Amino acid sequence: MSRAQSIFGPKYLALSIGIILAVMAVGFEGLAVTTVAPSIANELDGISLYGWVFSAYLLAQIIGTLVVGRQIDRNGPALAFTAALLLFATGLIVAALSSHMYVLIGSRALQGLGAGAMMTCVYTAISLSYPDELRTKILGAFGTAYVLPSMIGPYVAGVIAQQLSWRFIFWGVLPFLLLAALLSLPVFRKLKSPDTNGDGTGVGITWLAILLAIGTGLFLSGLGLLPKPMGIILVVLGLLLMVQPLRKLLPSGTLALRKGLPSVLASRGLFFAAYVSTQNFLVLALTEIKGVAPDIAGLIVASAALSWCAATYVQSYWDTHDKGQGRYKRISIGVLLIAIGIAMLIWVPVVNIVIAVIGQMITGIGIGLAHPTSGAVAFTSSDEEGAGKISANLQFSDSFTPGIVIGIGGAIIAISQATGLSMEIGIIGAIAFHLVLILVSLFASFRIKNSQTISKLEI
Repeated sequence: MSRAQSIFGPKYLALSIGIILAVMAVGFEGLAVTTVAPSIANELDGISLYGWVFSAYLLAQIIGTLVVGRQIDRNGPALAFTAALLLFATGLIVAALSSHMYVLIGSRALQGLGAGAMMTCVYTAISLSYPDELRTKILGAFGTAYVLPSMIGPYVAGVIAQQLSWRFIFWGVLPFLLLAALLSLPVFRKLKSPDTNGDGTGVGITWLAILLAIGTGLFLSGLGLLPKPMGIILVVLGLLLMVQPLRKLLPSGTLALRKGLPSVLASRGLFFAAYVSTQNFLVLALTEIKGVAPDIAGLIVASAALSWCAATYVQSYWDTHDKGQGRYKRISIGVLLIAIGIAMLIWVPVVNIVIAVIGQMITGIGIGLAHPTSGAVAFTSSDEEGAGKISANLQFSDSFTPGIVIGIGGAIIAISQATGLSMEIGIIGAIAFHLVLILVSLFASFRIKNSQTISKLEI
């Protein structure tokens, strides 16, 4: 491939660097907050509100993701991307200046709105700006830009918080956000989404997204109270509120694993959630059960990031070689590798550092194959569904599903301990649950291929 056809060629250089910086800013800030959240809660005297530092972000991200996707298809991505940058930047500034936990939580909600909208705009730019043969490459770089902060973000955040203050973490993200805006906004202003019929008014979509966020909040709150009766009530109520918005906001048939785009989104959401959640509980198992130091546990998890980065470049090479004809196979192989990697970690009593690293490396290869490729396949449906809507669905799969699955995994551990079982049994149950999700994702991956997407790739 010539330099002119590269994602870093003259035609795409500014946009590629701009969106990669935007992704890195969001990724680093999220991981940094995870690292310094205890320090923030202690300084602001808000330990009782600790969980809302993350819940406020997730719930607002749901709204930002789903609402902006439909607006992009009507008005193009430039205005939405500008608003997203301003929301995220405002959230960073408010967080850096916060003197009360409630203000900090409000700033996290602003960041969630901005991040959800921003990432949806980035996906839209990929759909509208890059030809099909370059999409797996920019999506691979996109994934790498999100993965790299996971290797250095927690350590850097810890050093900044210890040597200076956690407030400098929020200030430090702003320059990267500004540079991303300067590079990518001129390109965003030239992008126009193709006309689509849509599936509802903007007001209707907004209320559905808010209802979904409320239902999700009740569901996650209930999970934290299980097995108490109030926890069961909140979980059931949350599920009832979530079902209708999910059916309306996602492509028809997603929950039933219908062939084509619905199965792409279902498979992606499940395998990505299982990947992210397994990492969380693997760290817990290593530190609390095996006595591994936190920094060593972090390095073990980072091994998956390394193999993810390597696999993304391999899959982009294969995509060029076979002109996209092997994408369906690569998704299924990737999901299968994730299943193998997670299966190696289920039986916690025999998991040691060597097994954990091998399992994480295999899982990273799987996610590196399946994640960018599933995005490229989804974009082949953008003419019918709308680039903004497809982008919102992809971002939704990457954010909503992991939040739900991590909550369920935590509930499994809490229930195991409440019933007199050990944490080790709870972690085994949580990872086994992830493996079930992966097997469902693998089944869905076999239903991605249909005649419509095949004909588009052949063109």
